[in-house]
Amino acid sequence: MNSFAVITDSASDLPKEYLESHDLKVAPLYYIIDNKTYGGETELDPKEFYSMMRSGKMPTTQAVNPETARELMKAELDAGRDVLYLAFSSGLSSSCQSAALVGNELKEEYPDRKIVVIDTLCASLGQGLLVHKALEMREKGMSVDETAEGVRELVPHLCHQFTVNDLFHLHRGGRVSKATAILGTMVNVKPVMHVDDEGHLVPVGTVRGRKRSLNALVDNMEKKTKNYAYKNDCVFISHGDCLEDAQYVAEQIKSRFGIDKALIGYVSPTIGAHSGPGTLALFFVGESR
Repeated sequence: MNSFAVITDSASDLPKEYLESHDLKVAPLYYIIDNKTYGGETELDPKEFYSMMRSGKMPTTQAVNPETARELMKAELDAGRDVLYLAFSSGLSSSCQSAALVGNELKEEYPDRKIVVIDTLCASLGQGLLVHKALEMREKGMSVDETAEGVRELVPHLCHQFTVNDLFHLHRGGRVSKATAILGTMVNVKPVMHVDDEGHLVPVGTVRGRKRSLNALVDNMEKKTKNYAYKNDCVFISHGDCLEDAQYVAEQIKSRFGIDKALIGYVSPTIGAHSGPGTLALFFVGESR
């Protein structure tokens, strides 16, 4: 059985320590803030990034560079390994399309190697959790084809539940109207959203107050998992510089479901540029998205 490499992109939001401990290769997405471009080897500290956003600076983002994706895949192919590439949702970025085109081109150059590019239809640590599951499958000795099949089976069950603290960032990204952002801010309404089966961000409800919005994420996890045979042994939680809120959600998950393993990390700038400071997202496997 040939070994294979798992590659993803930086929209997966996996912490640096995780990437290093799993020798995971990542194609960077880029972001521009204060007229400077960051990504890859040049990254802002997350706290500094969110501080800049709070001061009023508005970042823009760029998709994965196809040449970078090519270099990462080619290095593994040259080393005799097959490639499983898990890409950022096609519903949110062109990064997946770029990776798929590169993969198809490389198949002609390496006819004896397997190159599988999967549209995760996921974002942030939802994508990261799917990568984590793929690595677990590989560790169990599954082949690249078996792992790809297992990942595809998980995609429609990878639940993203998140809330934001500032509706104006969602308005800027076209997710809510200006009137909704203004009115919601006035009455302290917080949206609860998820990523749907097509990989798009969509609202699922609203609550009044931050603490209620955090509890709503956990309530929705109960709804999504109570009649589902799959047992989550961990959850992933990402945050836009609001660590205490992430820890609160992790504590609620442990109290209500007995799940004491939670990977907590920052929402990366390429995602946070659209969701803003105070974003809190919970990821798990459920009956449906």
